[in-house]
Amino acid sequence: MKKHILVISQYFFPEQFRINDMCEDWISRGYKVTVVTGIPNYPSGKFFNGYGLFTKNRENYKGIEIVRLPIVPRGNNSIMLVLNYFSFVISGFFWQLFTKVEADQVFIFEVSPMTQALPGVWYAKKHRLPCFLYVQDLWPENVEIITGIKNQTIISSIGKMVDYIYKNCTKIFTTSQSFKKSINERQVPIEKIEYWPQYAEEFYQPLKAKETTKNSKKERFNIIFAGNIGHAQGLDILPKTAKILKQEVSENKIHFNIIGSGRYKETLIKTVDNYGVRDMFNFIDKQPAEKIPEFMADNDAAFICLTSSPLFKMTIPAKLQSYMACGIAIIASAGGETSEIIEEAHAGLTAPPGDEEKLAEIILTMANKTENEVLGLGKNAKKYSDFHFNKTILMNQMEKKFDNCEESEESYNV
Repeated sequence: MKKHILVISQYFFPEQFRINDMCEDWISRGYKVTVVTGIPNYPSGKFFNGYGLFTKNRENYKGIEIVRLPIVPRGNNSIMLVLNYFSFVISGFFWQLFTKVEADQVFIFEVSPMTQALPGVWYAKKHRLPCFLYVQDLWPENVEIITGIKNQTIISSIGKMVDYIYKNCTKIFTTSQSFKKSINERQVPIEKIEYWPQYAEEFYQPLKAKETTKNSKKERFNIIFAGNIGHAQGLDILPKTAKILKQEVSENKIHFNIIGSGRYKETLIKTVDNYGVRDMFNFIDKQPAEKIPEFMADNDAAFICLTSSPLFKMTIPAKLQSYMACGIAIIASAGGETSEIIEEAHAGLTAPPGDEEKLAEIILTMANKTENEVLGLGKNAKKYSDFHFNKTILMNQMEKKFDNCEESEESYNV
C-alpha cells in the first residue's frame, strides 16, 4: 500500500507553483497526499477571490486534500511580507500540535521563505517520520540579496534556523549543483544532499504559431518573458537595452512581450515610458500556466534575466525548464549555471547579468539569424529538456529515494 505524503508548502493551487503538478503525479502513483498551505495571495499580495480567513479552509483538488492555514497576506511592503512569513510559521506550529493527520513522511517544497519548513520539521520530529526538503531558494543568502539586510546578528540568526532545518531533514533535494555545494559547506553531509532539477509540466510543449502571427513574426523579432515580475528578475535591464536597440534598428524590428504580474511591474512600465521605448513593449496580464505555450509559439525567442550576484550564479530559474520544453530559442541575461546550461544545450545566446550593451548585441545577433537557425536553437532546447529534465525519470528517482529511506532514528536526526 502506498504511503501518505504530508506536503508543506506556503504556496499551492490556485497559486502557480510546480508543487501542484508534483502532488498530482503522486496521486496518480497511488499515494495519499495532504497539503498544508496558506491562503492564496501570491503574487498580488491580496487574497484570491473566494478565499479568506474563514472560507475554503479545507479543499480537495484532484484528489489532494488541502489544509489552508490562516496567514497575513503579502501586501505590497516589507512589513506585510515579514508578517506573512511569520504568520504561516505560527499557524503551522499550532496546527502540528493539534492535527489528527497521520502521514508516513513529510515533503517540504521550499521556495522563499525558508521559515515555511519549520512546521514540517516539527511534525516530522514529533511523529519520528522521514522528512524531505526541496530547496529552491537558498537562505540566508536570498534574504541578504533580496531585502538588503546586512545586520550580521539577523543573518546569523537566520543561518542558525536554516542549519536546524537541514539537520532535521532526512534528505535534501536541490535545484542546482551549486546549491548542493553551498549546503554541504554548512556542514551538511554530502550524502544527504541530492541534485534534483526542476522539470516542466507536460503541457509545456512546442506548438505551431497562429496563422495571424506568422506574418508579424517575419516583420519583427518577438521576444517573450513569462513569469513573476519582481526585483530579483532584474528586468530593469530591458528598457536600457531597448533604448540601445532603438538607436541601432527600427523600433518595430524588436518587440518585447512581457506576461505576468508582480511587485515590480508598475515600476517597470514607468521605466519603459521614461526611456521612450513604450512602442517596443507589450505588457500582458498574468495568464494560466497552461496558456503560456500558445504565447511561446507566437514569439521567436524567450528571455531569462537574473540580477548580478553570487547567489543568482547558483540559481536555475524554473522558467528555464518551461522555455526549453516549449522548444523556443533562449536569450539570457544571466551567469553561472543558467548560462552554462543554455550554452551546453546550444539553445540560445547569453550575456553577463547587468550588461545591457552585450544584451543588445546578442539580441541583434539572434534577430539577424535565419528562421531555420532560430528554430534550430529551439529544437536543441527541447532535445536537452527531454534528456535532462524528463518528468517521468525525475519523479521515478524521487520515488526511489522515498522507498530507500532508512527507517531508523538516526535517519531522522531526532
